Amino acid sequence: MPMTKENPIRILVADDHPVVADGLAAMIERQPDMTVVATATTGLQAVDLFQAHRPDVTLMDLRMPGMSGLDAIIAIRKDVADARILVLTTYDGDEDIHRAIDAGARGYLLKDARREELLDAIRDVHSGRSHIPAPVAARLRESGPRIRLSPRELEVLRLMAKGSSNKDIAQALHITEGTVKGYVVNILTKLDVRDRTEAVTVALQRGVFQL
Repeated sequence: MPMTKENPIRILVADDHPVVADGLAAMIERQPDMTVVATATTGLQAVDLFQAHRPDVTLMDLRMPGMSGLDAIIAIRKDVADARILVLTTYDGDEDIHRAIDAGARGYLLKDARREELLDAIRDVHSGRSHIPAPVAARLRESGPRIRLSPRELEVLRLMAKGSSNKDIAQALHITEGTVKGYVVNILTKLDVRDRTEAVTVALQRGVFQL
């Protein structure tokens, strides 16, 4: 059945920047086949509003206060496995992309995309198709093997990013300095880098973790 204002694609917009959310909503409402049913500014609010409105498509930012967009995707799909979610974000790290797709996002679009591409992406996702733009797909191809750090290695990496020494990390995590050194070696090896500074830089660029 063709989508019209009498039978539109019902969209939930989730973005923690009100100006962005309002701009997206205004643009969508100008389309003859779309309408915005709600806007959310946090991941938790996105989950609640999804449950209340059951939109056809959800536009989801990845970075939001409290519950992240990624966690919101997981929570939504735990309740509605076939939820159609399109990530719209400024983050193009390959691990960001992998995690969103693994969580069940049907598409991944950057916020600098053209208006027509965003609207086409919404229609693709609503129709059950995936939408991964060429630059995003290229980023995945060029990134090489995925970086898989353990939860403890991520804890160590986050403390490294704060400038913590091995002694500081050992005290914070209640482990020995020798154990910390082992984790640091594993992190450098998995990231294929030479030192702690490069490890933090590469991890941030690839979306392994966020400050």
